[in-house]
Amino acid sequence: MDHEEIRRNIERIRGEIAAAAARAGRDPAAVRLMAVTKTVDDERIRAAIEAGVDMIGENYVQEARRKIEAMGRDVPWHLIGHLQTNKAKYAVRLFEMIHSVDRPEVAKELDRRAAALGRSVKVLIEVNVSGEATKRGVAPQDLVPLARLVSTLPSLSLRGLMTMAPWSEDPETARPYFAALRRRRDEIAALNLPGVVMEELSMGMTDDYTVAVEEGATIVRIGRAIFGERG
Repeated sequence: MDHEEIRRNIERIRGEIAAAAARAGRDPAAVRLMAVTKTVDDERIRAAIEAGVDMIGENYVQEARRKIEAMGRDVPWHLIGHLQTNKAKYAVRLFEMIHSVDRPEVAKELDRRAAALGRSVKVLIEVNVSGEATKRGVAPQDLVPLARLVSTLPSLSLRGLMTMAPWSEDPETARPYFAALRRRRDEIAALNLPGVVMEELSMGMTDDYTVAVEEGATIVRIGRAIFGERG
């Protein structure tokens, strides 16, 4: 896929985000487009950045590490994939935000590693709203205890929630899961936990992002619709 096609894809997606926001009475500027670059080569990532993408999402710490070393930090990089505790020491150095905190052990290790660097790391809690065995994320009933724990960790800053809806050919089937995540976000916000700012809902991907925007997404994670099918 050439640079021009990537640019056109990004323009089209931004237009669809704006239309979905308008349908929901939201400001389109409240929704940010993340380019998901798992297995995408450096040249196409650069093309997306040149076309105005200002947030990159990576699934794997090692892949991101190589790309960041090659391309630098002109835009912030976010970790959206599963994080093993033994990769936390790299994650706190590499990423602006970590979307996939899903258990106490990971939160505590991230806090320890961030403290050693003297920095605060923004995190989202990943919630398995659908309950699918194949999905990562904390179970909804365990979300509040995890949020309370994260709020006590001085080097982590809890900013919101993330989820993946079950795949379906019909984007509408994702709507209840996105609405459920929004309700969970509001539930945590109502607790007024110290240092917690529940401003982000990271939800919606290529097949369902317009529905996610209608349901309150602030970050949509788009790979295939920007870069085409993974080779």
